[in-house]
Order: sequence, then structure tokens, then C-alpha cells
Amino acid sequence: MSQTLLPFILFALVASISPGPTNLLILAHGARQGLRASVAPILAGCGAAAAVVLLVGLGLGELLVRHPLAQQLMSWAGALWLSWLAWRILRSAGQPLYINADKPLDALSAASLQVVNPKVWMMAVAVIGVFAAPALPVWQLALVFLLIALPCMTAWALLGVGSARWLQVPARLLWFNRGLAVVLLVSAWATLLG
Repeated sequence: MSQTLLPFILFALVASISPGPTNLLILAHGARQGLRASVAPILAGCGAAAAVVLLVGLGLGELLVRHPLAQQLMSWAGALWLSWLAWRILRSAGQPLYINADKPLDALSAASLQVVNPKVWMMAVAVIGVFAAPALPVWQLALVFLLIALPCMTAWALLGVGSARWLQVPARLLWFNRGLAVVLLVSAWATLLG
């Protein structure tokens, strides 16, 4: 095992399991739609994050460093989109879980979210800057990240599924969704403004 693999695994675990916009949306999706309906968004979200790691490692990271305006525009677009998603969650805050008022998170939306998520790009730049080495090529970093991210994001969906019964009480659901919307907003803008 490479000397950098174990530290990278720990980094990927923390980056994947920590609360972030996609994990919060998967939590809400799991509560509303169940685990089976969450599989496609989980696979797409984790695959997109691993693809960002790969693309940054193959040179896109350098391009973004050379063109800070492009990086800033991507960050603002991501924060605005996440704000819109938070608004959707807030707007449906009191609706019963079994009512599908809004379109559920699909695979394309989950993947797109990762592509515009500032947290994913900062994580990918850190991964490549710290862990990429001849003994640990970029494609292996992306693959290991994917293998770690999948069970981490699935845990968020399971947390949502497990909370579904508790959320059958309308007041709890209202506060749960309001809390998710606020945390989603904070996670989107904290990265951008921090």
C-alpha cells in the first residue's frame, strides 16, 4: 500500500461523509422517496464527484487556477442553484412525505449538483495537490474516492429513510425541512463567501 493511500482514504471519508449540499439533498430525498429511488442520484452524485477529481488531476484544476473568473462564475452559479433547491425544500416544508409536490432529485440533477458544488471542486484541488503522486495516479485517486463516497452518501439516504416515520408528524416535518433548507443555504454560501 502506498504511503499516501491511507491518508487519502481518511481524507476521502471525511470529505464524503461530512454534511454538504448533495448529502443534505440525498437525506431529504431518502426521507421522501425511499432508498430504492435514491440509488440513481447516489450513483450519479458520487460518479460526478469522482469525475471532478479525475478532471482536476488531468489538468482542469490548472486551467481554473489560471482563470479565476471562470472559477468564480462556477462558484456563484453553484451557490445560486443550491439556493434555488433550498427554496424548493422550504416551499414544500409542511407537505406530507407521501405527497410528491416537487419533482424528486434525479440522477442528472445529482450529477449536475456535484459539478457546480464549490465544495467538490475545492476538495478535488486539495486531493490532487496533496495526494497525487507517481505511486498513486490520478485515476486511482478518483476510483478510491468513488468507492468511499458511495457508502457515505448511501448512509445519508438511509438516515433519511430512517427518519421518515418520525417525520410523519407534520410539525416535525415542517421543522426538518426548514432546517435542511437553512443548512443547505449555509453550506452553499459559506464555501463561496468564506
